[in-house]
Amino acid sequence: MSEKILVPTLGESITEATVSKWLKKKGETVEADEAIVELETDKVNLEVPSPISGILSEISFKDGDTVEVGAVLGSISEGNVDIKNVPESKKELENNEEKEFKDQKSNVINLDIEKNLKLS
Repeated sequence: MSEKILVPTLGESITEATVSKWLKKKGETVEADEAIVELETDKVNLEVPSPISGILSEISFKDGDTVEVGAVLGSISEGNVDIKNVPESKKELENNEEKEFKDQKSNVINLDIEKNLKLS
């Protein structure tokens, strides 16, 4: 199971922040309430804590990126996770989904060909 790391409410008139720096790297173990990323605004600088203990399995924004309140900064996975299977970016995730779709499509075609060969 994984838990999302969200940009917290920053103040009444503040709607966005800049990712100042990640205090933990992807794949590192974190404890609940441990600071994992620093956010910066014109009015406030804050550290965002981990919602649970686990492994930092995804980072959605890099240092210097602007994020809105409520945006998903990344996620923490409970237990041991194979980090190699976590996509590095949205593009990689889309490529993986497209590949899976093509694999499923080719499996259906192969089954149809096999079925037709048995009928002949």
